[in-house]
Amino acid sequence: MDRFRQEKLQRYEEFVDKRLKPDLVHAIAERDKVFEQQKTFSDLRKNIENLEKNTVTSLRTLVNLGSEVYMQADVPDTQRIFVDIGLGFHVEFTWSEALNFISQREERLARQIEEYTRLIASIKAQIYVFFIFAFFLLLIILEELECCLWIFLSVLKPGHFSSVFLLFPINYK
Repeated sequence: MDRFRQEKLQRYEEFVDKRLKPDLVHAIAERDKVFEQQKTFSDLRKNIENLEKNTVTSLRTLVNLGSEVYMQADVPDTQRIFVDIGLGFHVEFTWSEALNFISQREERLARQIEEYTRLIASIKAQIYVFFIFAFFLLLIILEELECCLWIFLSVLKPGHFSSVFLLFPINYK
């Protein structure tokens, strides 16, 4: 077997294992965090809409103090609520102001989810490409493929990456 090709195959494997796979895991985890934020804001929007619909002016509820310890709380006036806007800051909103803020935040979160989904697809495509390269390099190392002409056509569109591989085995005898 050709030592150069073996080393090249090893570098492909290391790149996929040490760079692409951790990047993929990180991107999926980040997208999952954004999904959780989106669900939280969606639940808050539904709760505010229910309060408006039922014209609730006071409320008795359970508040989580931490470690799943709850305490009963009375809310005498539900017309204004505090919303966590990030970085530990809370802003007091009226219901309509809160709904406007939530709709803006949901739009931003939807864009972030789309970006992460594109990134995940791109990383998966890169892993697939490297596995195809590694597979055919292994075939060449094992001398099961005498000669192979690779035509790599890539079509780049904004936000998308797609590749087409055409393989033509050619026997020269």
